[in-house]
Amino acid sequence: MKTLKKVLAMVIVLTLICSLSVNAFAAEDKIKIGISIWSSTDTLGSEVKRMIDSAAETLGVETQWVDQAHISEQVTASAETLAMAGCDGMIICNSASAEMGSVIKTCDENEMYCAQFFRVIDEEANPDEYKQACESPYYVGCVHESEPDNGKTLVTILANKGCRKIGLEGWEPGDATFLGRWEGYKAGVEEWNTANPSDQVVLLEPQYGGTTTDTGRKTAEAIIDANPDIDALIVAGGGGDTLLGAIAGIEAKGLTGKIAVVSTDFLPDLDVKLETGAMAAESGGHYADPFFAFLMVYNAIKGNYEVPTDSFYNMVFPYMFVDSPESYANYAEYFTGSELPYYPDEIKELAAMSYDDLAAACAELSVEDVVARHAK
Repeated sequence: MKTLKKVLAMVIVLTLICSLSVNAFAAEDKIKIGISIWSSTDTLGSEVKRMIDSAAETLGVETQWVDQAHISEQVTASAETLAMAGCDGMIICNSASAEMGSVIKTCDENEMYCAQFFRVIDEEANPDEYKQACESPYYVGCVHESEPDNGKTLVTILANKGCRKIGLEGWEPGDATFLGRWEGYKAGVEEWNTANPSDQVVLLEPQYGGTTTDTGRKTAEAIIDANPDIDALIVAGGGGDTLLGAIAGIEAKGLTGKIAVVSTDFLPDLDVKLETGAMAAESGGHYADPFFAFLMVYNAIKGNYEVPTDSFYNMVFPYMFVDSPESYANYAEYFTGSELPYYPDEIKELAAMSYDDLAAACAELSVEDVVARHAK
């Protein structure tokens, strides 16, 4: 009997040891991905978080969020914070491409995979950082929109609506995304003026409104005070709060509907803003962009995507444009509220794709694509 008890005791102990070992292995084996973002709570950032949280839950990934307000020191420090938190990889929306030199160095030193979202390193403007990104075994790549095309489309919408003197509100000087959009605004104006020599459009130099409602409002008011004859204002972006401040400033001056406002970053009540004339048009719907960067890093960690050391993955994400309550209705039904552009079973399918197939799926995302997949 004593021998039997000893044997049973040993079996119980061994079972516990095995169980603890398996659990410890499972805990150690769980992928952890950090997200460095300007804000996870503003209009755009909260939508990004909702999409990433859904993907992380579906794939069993642990996440760590760092809000860095697009302040350079905080952007570069965020990579160090995520490395110290034990992240296997990170995705980041930096402010200036020059910051990526420090970020990539931190990732290389800590063997932490990295991908950018809403951003791409320009080879001509930042050749050193571009070369560093190409050569890094941990810089996976980037997901971004064609910002020049985005800017050109928005300013052309304004021109077609009869706007001839356009103010411009950016968020931070030197931001790579803003510079791309500004390039597009200027190209659109130049194309219009060439085609319409007797009906010219004037685009003012940009003023910068930061990323808060208060600074966005003050900047918009200053632009209007200095240029009371403007009939349009482009609020280039900055997360959504800058735009809300600008709209409030225009309303306070009694100019709602008299100054056509366009922007990039969909607002949650865009339908109302379009109906009341507070907004003339908007591009956006791009909060799923970071989702694809997340999947790129996820697959790099798992060893499914080989990270080249002479180039990097460069994925282009499509913008969506709305300029009426009607055009917004389908977007609202399938992209906002309780809906997301991808259901859990679709997330699993996308996560198992090759890079080429994932890039193709990314390029196909549109309101029509989501309607086709999710319409009941």
